[in-house]
Amino acid sequence: MPASCSLKLSSDGTIASKRVLLHTINDIYRPDGVTNINEDEATVAFQTLDPHQILDAIDSVGWQCDGRVSALNSYENRVYTIGLDDGNSLVAKFYRPARWSDESILEEHTFCDALAERDLPVVCPLKSADGSSLHTHGPFRFCLFPKSGGRAPELDNPQQLAAIGRTIARLHLIGATHTFEHRPFIDVDRLGEESANFLLDSPLLPDDQAGIYESIIDDLLDEVHAQMDNINYREISLHGDFHPGNILWGNDNSPQLLDFDDAATGPAIQDLWMFISGDRRYAEARLGDLLDGYNEFRRFDEREIALIEPLRTLRIVHYAAWIARRWEDPAFSRAFPFFAEARFWDEHIQSLREQRSALNEPWLNY
Repeated sequence: MPASCSLKLSSDGTIASKRVLLHTINDIYRPDGVTNINEDEATVAFQTLDPHQILDAIDSVGWQCDGRVSALNSYENRVYTIGLDDGNSLVAKFYRPARWSDESILEEHTFCDALAERDLPVVCPLKSADGSSLHTHGPFRFCLFPKSGGRAPELDNPQQLAAIGRTIARLHLIGATHTFEHRPFIDVDRLGEESANFLLDSPLLPDDQAGIYESIIDDLLDEVHAQMDNINYREISLHGDFHPGNILWGNDNSPQLLDFDDAATGPAIQDLWMFISGDRRYAEARLGDLLDGYNEFRRFDEREIALIEPLRTLRIVHYAAWIARRWEDPAFSRAFPFFAEARFWDEHIQSLREQRSALNEPWLNY
């Protein structure tokens, strides 16, 4: 491996033993990408993905790498900047096994292409010579993106927030006519009920906290159900996880939209509320900036403002379950060591209590 590679292969016994297993896995798939390994074996392969395999996979679909591999900050998938022989770079995303079907991933890619065709500033997956955007190499599924530059948006800048609002409105104009068949819904059952049930069954939730958690979460999700059922909102195709980390602000003073991995069907406010924070006065000002821009291209249904706190509640519940579901992945236990401590659950339960109070507060004004 060239010295310029920023990932190093560990020589400790644990990783070495995993690489022996991975050698066995690699022995049973053909170079054309067909594999007979099961889900558990694919998961081990994903968790022990090394630079040699990354570069081999990318070379296999026609891009010639120069040996530079740099890991980016991603836990759900494995994402890397890859150096190419011509001096340029691209971004490779290796998908976590068993999370999305091929159909779901390809539907995400098709949505991105549809947005880009309408001049939305979306960073779309690259296509290989045969027109494919989703690639397979051994036990790995991956896609490639052009490397994009930019900076984080300024969340207290009214002009930037208005530009974000305009961009999301244009996205939603297309999303309102684009129906997902294989992507999930933004709803209480998936994000709330399934997440809470997983946590209640998890050994990571301390026994002495389980009863408290169950009592709070039952009441909390009943209220979220009631509030979301009370709003007759329209469901459209969305980015689904649109937060400041999924924007790069370009030198031309416009946003580039990244990472549609959680594309879903749900209410328009899902793609806006994560830009709203702070005390009530500050939050209303930021909401106003976003919606002023949004309404230039698409009329926003102001009833959806009532969904902000229910959606925030679902995100808090789902976030805890997401870590618990991934706990056996060493990357998660390293990144979130506090999750196994009683203090985390004290703080998490307190945040749920605070959300219960927030659900009783009046809507933000626009």
